[in-house]
Amino acid sequence: MSRRSTLEFLKTETGSGLLLAAAALVAIVWANSPFAGAYDALTRHPVAVRVGPFAEVMSVTGWVKTALMPVFFFVVGLEIKQEVLRGELANPRRLALPVLAALGGAAVPALIYLGLSAGLGGPAKAWPATTATDIAFALAALALAGPRLPPTLRIFLLTLAIVDDVLAVLLIALLYTHDLRFPMLAGAAATVAVLAAMSRWRTAPYSFWAVGGLLLWGFTLKSGINTSLAGIAAAFCLPLEPKRGAGPGVLAETMEALHPYVAFLILPLFAFTAAGFRISPQALLGPVSLGIAAGLFLGKQIGVFGATSLVIGLKWARRPTGAKWLELYGLSALAGVGFTMSLYIGALAFPDADGLDQAQVRAGVVLGSIASVLLGLAVLGLSAARRARDADA
Repeated sequence: MSRRSTLEFLKTETGSGLLLAAAALVAIVWANSPFAGAYDALTRHPVAVRVGPFAEVMSVTGWVKTALMPVFFFVVGLEIKQEVLRGELANPRRLALPVLAALGGAAVPALIYLGLSAGLGGPAKAWPATTATDIAFALAALALAGPRLPPTLRIFLLTLAIVDDVLAVLLIALLYTHDLRFPMLAGAAATVAVLAAMSRWRTAPYSFWAVGGLLLWGFTLKSGINTSLAGIAAAFCLPLEPKRGAGPGVLAETMEALHPYVAFLILPLFAFTAAGFRISPQALLGPVSLGIAAGLFLGKQIGVFGATSLVIGLKWARRPTGAKWLELYGLSALAGVGFTMSLYIGALAFPDADGLDQAQVRAGVVLGSIASVLLGLAVLGLSAARRARDADA
């Protein structure tokens, strides 16, 4: 990414993070108010969609998760492709630190969740929910910490979160694919093959890619594969080069066009439909909620900071330019904000939206993310204050 596009991206993510927080807060307050029945009725309301031979009935929450969130994953896929080919992930020397930090930040939370789950007699299958980092929330919190922090921290956090997204997509593909329908799977594979072959057609109208993406989504939905993978696959097929001459490229133009809709519409809608839960001792103190909260809050900071310290200590990579150890620790705490992807994976692990396990997932994600934000802001705010004193001295 260029410096200008990176700054524009960060501004969008900061605003989206604040809107996400507001949407989640509204959902939680509404779900615990005297009007909780209205929230349940709205999010569970069945909606039927029929287009030709295609017919599907799902709740509002189901449509947001199944039809809108693949657009989010499409944008994630575009960001991953751009970063791998032309961005921060294209440089192997810069890649080592965020990749190994992300791996540490995925392994330690998972181990903490599995350990607590085994000790408390809870289900083990929610451990992937502890491995994610929410880009929008984390960058919004980093922006609140103050402008005196070095910009390399933002790039490091962004790259780490993108690597986290790659890991999350792999986990979704490996763990949450069931009851495959091979004729529909063949249709999805054929659609991907056509899109990949046509990726050399740089002058193709955007309607071609839109129709191809819809076909891929429909086949994927009916095949038994999670529809988020349709978004990722379609993104990887989009051309990187511009349609004609010099320019930002088809991929960059598409990402720029879709990013505001994802940031300010789709993700807040998902937060509103996925975050609401009734606060109760069973939801707050169950094995799933405690495991997820501990994994996000303790596991992320231990895993990310531990891996970062090890990699830099072994001289496999350098510390981000201008960054202090205290700031890297604060950044490691912010990595525990797992909100969007954690809620999404939790919904896949426990499809019953009315079940206690799902309530515990939501409680654990909210508690772990809030604790991570507060600690991260405190540590980074302390460092920013020290920088201000040093500058005035």
